[in-house]
Amino acid sequence: MERFKVAEHFVSINGEGRKAGELALFIRFAGCNLNCSWCDTKWANRPDVPFTPMDISQLCRIAQQSDVKNITLTGGEPLLQENVTDLIQALAHLGHSVEIETNGSVPLPRGLDCDVSFTMDYKLPSSGMQSRMCLDNFARLTENDTVKFVCAGQDDIERAAQVIKQYALTDICKVYLSPVFGMIDPKDIVEYMVNNGLNGVRLQLQLHKFIWDPDERGV
Repeated sequence: MERFKVAEHFVSINGEGRKAGELALFIRFAGCNLNCSWCDTKWANRPDVPFTPMDISQLCRIAQQSDVKNITLTGGEPLLQENVTDLIQALAHLGHSVEIETNGSVPLPRGLDCDVSFTMDYKLPSSGMQSRMCLDNFARLTENDTVKFVCAGQDDIERAAQVIKQYALTDICKVYLSPVFGMIDPKDIVEYMVNNGLNGVRLQLQLHKFIWDPDERGV
C-alpha cells in the first residue's frame, strides 16, 4: 500500500498560480531534492521534518470531507513521492481539479487521463539551483500547465526572459514572473516587462503573504 509523507494539509485560498484567490485543499509533502536560497518552506524540506504517513484512501477521504474542488499538491517536492501519480488520478477521478506545484528538477509525468495541471518552477540564478533544472520538461508542457519564474533581482528577470523566448513558452502554457517577497520591488519586474515587450507574461504576487504573516504556516 502506497504511503505518502504528509507534512500538513489545510484549506485556504491559492496564493499563486492559475487559480490564485480560489479555495483549495493543500496537501504538503515532506522532503525536497533542492535547497533554494530563498525557499519559504525550508521547514518542510529538512530530513527530520515530522510527517504523517497516509495512504490514498485517507487522502481521498480528507479531500471529500473538505468540500473543496481544487486540490494543490505541494512540498517539499511532491513528485518525489513514490506512486504520486496514483494519488493524482484517484483525486481527479473523484471530481477534484488537481494542481501539482513542482520545482522543475524532476521529470513531469505524462499520460495521466484526468483533470491535472502542473505549475513548474524554473529556478533562476539567485536560487543557486539553476543547474539542477530538468530542461526536458519544457517539451512535456501542455496548455493546462504553468511555468513560474521566481525573481530576486535584475539578473533573474533577464534570465527568465531568455528562457521564455528560447522555449517559446508563451505559445505553450501560462507564464508568470513572481517576485521573492521582500527582496525585489515588483515595480522593477513591471518596468522590465514594459521595456522588453513581454507579451503573454503575467506578474503574480503571492496573495497569502499579503493576507497573513509571510512566515505563517497552514495558510
